[in-house]
Formats: sequence, structure tokens, C-alpha cells
Amino acid sequence: MPKLLVLDVGLAAKDDPLAAGKILELSSDGKSSKVLLDGQNLPDGIDYDRESKRMFWTCMGVPGVDDGEVFSANLDGTDAKSIVRKGVVNTPKQLVVEPTTKKLYFCDREGMRVVRCDYDGGNLEVLIRNGDWKAEGTGIQDKWCVGIAVSPKRGKFYWTQKGPSKSGLGRIFCADINGPSKVDRTDIQLVLDKLPEPIDLEVDEKSDSIYWTDRGELPFGNTVNKALLDPVTGMVNPGDDGKSYRILHSHFNETIGLKLDPEAGCVYVTDLGGTVYRCNLDGSKKEKVFTQENAAFTGIAVL
Repeated sequence: MPKLLVLDVGLAAKDDPLAAGKILELSSDGKSSKVLLDGQNLPDGIDYDRESKRMFWTCMGVPGVDDGEVFSANLDGTDAKSIVRKGVVNTPKQLVVEPTTKKLYFCDREGMRVVRCDYDGGNLEVLIRNGDWKAEGTGIQDKWCVGIAVSPKRGKFYWTQKGPSKSGLGRIFCADINGPSKVDRTDIQLVLDKLPEPIDLEVDEKSDSIYWTDRGELPFGNTVNKALLDPVTGMVNPGDDGKSYRILHSHFNETIGLKLDPEAGCVYVTDLGGTVYRCNLDGSKKEKVFTQENAAFTGIAVL
């Protein structure tokens, strides 16, 4: 059974929620847990690299204040260091490791950007820029980038733009990893639109599928969703019923993070209600793995 790395964003803490974030290590049966790091400033996205045995995570900081950071540490929480320091990005959200090129991809929500950098934070590149928060402000929610997934097999990366809260204006886009331009791009494609409020996402290259969480209103929000991707174009293939995607599981409490375990046929999901779930990828079973009072869980990784 794998271990889990889970982020508690800290917003449900009774005291000083802006500095109450934690990184937890959980057993996947939920029977054991320990805090690896605390005192985090609104942590949101986490992933790790198998070869270097280091984890990477984002801390949002105060949204819109331009004080977000990206960190790295050993898997036991030692040797923690800031690799993208305050003032470089605004509100970093979901983060993923791309081990082949040893790159980190993450979304900068109020910064309205998708960003890529090396494991040490060097060679930081803006891949997608929907606006200039310093000139336009940070309130243009339909331009906010939140979730990120990378598919080297297709040469594409995917990201969510959630839109205003529970608005039904959420979208998923994709673009080429080695696109013609880093800012003024001509290769951006709309994958799905009119979603309640899509958040984190992940691509399963073996099954040509994309999964995402949505924290919008029922019946289509607070869900885990799946769409099939064309193996050549990387765009959505409608199912036999003509629908562009399928809701696998629902009735979460502000669902945020997800991480696939395809070999086990399941996905781990977190919500702001302080619960970690394990759900079957065929939609047949949903169970609570771990619940903690006064916690609000965001990012998750499977070790």
C-alpha cells in the first residue's frame, strides 16, 4: 500500500490560518499520520520526483498580494528550501513534476499564468499569460489558471481556468509543450467549457484519459470527472452516449486535489472539509480514507 503526501491549507485552523498550513504523511489506509512540516502559508499543490526523492509544493501566500512561493524538501521534510521566492509569482496553485525533462509545471492563479521551471527554480518560463496582474489587477476570475497536467506522450500540457465561483464558466485548455511562443501563443486549444468550477487535473497516458475535480454546485460540481482523449490530437473524444465527459463520483465537500493510482484502479481525492477519499476509476466505489477536524485538504501525492 502506498503512502500519501497531503497538504492541509490551514484555513480551517482556529489560530492564525494564514500560517497554519501543514504537509502530512498518511498511510493509504488512513490508520497512521504524521506532520512532516508545519507553519506553511496556504500550501496548495504538491508532487515529488522518484529519482531525487524530493518533494515540491506551492504556497499561495495571501491571494493577490504577490507573495506566493515554491518549495522543495526531502521526502521526510528535511532540507526544506524556497526555490521560487516571494515576488516572482503571485498565487501558485497545483504543481506537477515532469521527470523526463526535470521540470516543474504550476499554475499562478491571480497571476493568470502557467509557469515552468527547473527543480532548483532556475530557468523560470511563463508558458501561458492571460493578463498582467500588475496592470489589470487580480480580479479577472475567468483568466485564473488553477490546475495543471503534463502529457509528454502527446507533447501537450493541460490546465484549468475555473472562472468565478460555481459559475458554470470553467474551462480546460491545452497547448504544446514545445510551442511556437512562450507568451503570444497560437497553439492554445479549448478542450472543454461550461464546467461548474474545475480545479485540479491529471492525465493518464496509458488509458488516454483526463481526470479532474470540480468544486462547483451539484449536480455537476463537487465531483470527480473523466473524459477520453484522442491518442493523436489530445482532444476530447465523446463517449458512446455522445457526452463529452463522465462524472465518476460526487457529493464531496469542496473537492480540490486528486492523484491517480492507475495500477490499483483508483484515484485519491481531497476536499476542504478535511477528508481524503479513495475512489475507483470505474466509478463503482468511494470511501473515506482519513478525516481530520479543523483541517482543509488541498494537494495530494501518492508515494
